[in-house]
Amino acid sequence: MSDERRPDYREVNFDGLVGPTHNYAGLALGNVASMSHGGLVANPKEAALQGLAKMKALMEAGYLQGVLPPQQRPDLGALRALGFTGSDERVLARAAGEAPQLLRAVCSASSMWTANAATVTPSVDAPDGRLHLTPANLQSSFHRFLEPATTGRVLQAIFRDESRFAHHPALPATPAFSDEGAANHTRLAGDHGEPGVHLYVYGREAFGWGGESSPAPKRFPARQTREASQAVARQHGLADHQVVFAQQHPEAIDAGVFHNDVISVGNGPVLLYHEMAFLDEAGTLEALRERMRSPLIPVRVPVEAVSLEDAVGSYLFNSQLLSNPDGSMTLVVPGECQENESVWRTLQDHLLAGANPIGEVVVKDVKQSMRNGGGPACLRLRVVLGAEERAALAGRVLLDDALHDELTAWVERHYRDRLAPEELADPALARESLTALDELSRLLEIGSVYPFQREGA
Repeated sequence: MSDERRPDYREVNFDGLVGPTHNYAGLALGNVASMSHGGLVANPKEAALQGLAKMKALMEAGYLQGVLPPQQRPDLGALRALGFTGSDERVLARAAGEAPQLLRAVCSASSMWTANAATVTPSVDAPDGRLHLTPANLQSSFHRFLEPATTGRVLQAIFRDESRFAHHPALPATPAFSDEGAANHTRLAGDHGEPGVHLYVYGREAFGWGGESSPAPKRFPARQTREASQAVARQHGLADHQVVFAQQHPEAIDAGVFHNDVISVGNGPVLLYHEMAFLDEAGTLEALRERMRSPLIPVRVPVEAVSLEDAVGSYLFNSQLLSNPDGSMTLVVPGECQENESVWRTLQDHLLAGANPIGEVVVKDVKQSMRNGGGPACLRLRVVLGAEERAALAGRVLLDDALHDELTAWVERHYRDRLAPEELADPALARESLTALDELSRLLEIGSVYPFQREGA
């Protein structure tokens, strides 16, 4: 790790492509939007095109934009491991009749929210000078627990150069080490090339801390443990002066703030957060100030301006906060923010008019994602890379006009424009999905990352 700023370091937002089985199954306990839209008819094609439109808009605005592929769905291997036997058609039919919720789970397109894919430490912070990645185990929900193996293969296929990139195994998939990835992790620094401080936010302590139990949510589960956050920091070689561990406010979790990125977002030296984001607000800010090389710029939204209910309903804090060359920042918000009077007023009067670098608010329609409980920030994994590291990326994953057009055409060819939960048992959908993913892996030049491509290899 160097004490010098590295001007060639820039942030790349790797967005997850929405998968062909995008549906509203209402699988995520504690995710109010997901739970309230369960059973509705989804539009996978529109969802994927909305995601691509956001990526293209940010690319055209000068931001570096990457692409990550979806998972193999339906995951028939998971159903077979649970005792369903026979042909693919038989497995799907039995699951639909005997355990429809399991069928919904193995068809989930939740990997589109790549903020949950992994936790990343850039090389400028790591003692060995390499970028470090740990796939999240996502053990708190079955439909997401299915993701880490493929996620790890995808990341290893793209970040392939072992001299520059270090891959760690997902943490043990037990409640004590429940890890939800970058959705509960924020890196703060004067700029992307300055050594940073890593804010890990957890919802509960598995083994207790200091001999005392911390307050816990009463309505919804706390998904991230302190122990998981500490383990990831250790894997990445981070020292005490580089990390802050803060507990999420249990009242926020009970209001539907299932991840920290639903209640706060950081970028550079700016931490935009709701008054109810952290159990110990003052202590969290003090710890960050003590460790950061550049002054922290906290932007606090009080509950009087935006209630927890409105914060969750609009996903104001699940927005992308992006750095511009002139030092200003752009906040990319979902359309729901514009539809909420108190949230929109706060954006105009409190954020844009405040003494902070946020100088622009951009509204993006990601309604298909929002209905399943994920906003603009859920759709991307933030990776800070130097110029040589960007050049070392394998595959064809950095978005340009040609790749965008090819991906759009790929979606138009393979995706349905209507998908209801009861249609997930259709064997044709499984065949369509595998055909699409096989073509995508060739288009992105990432090799055989899917289980069906590796069987018998």
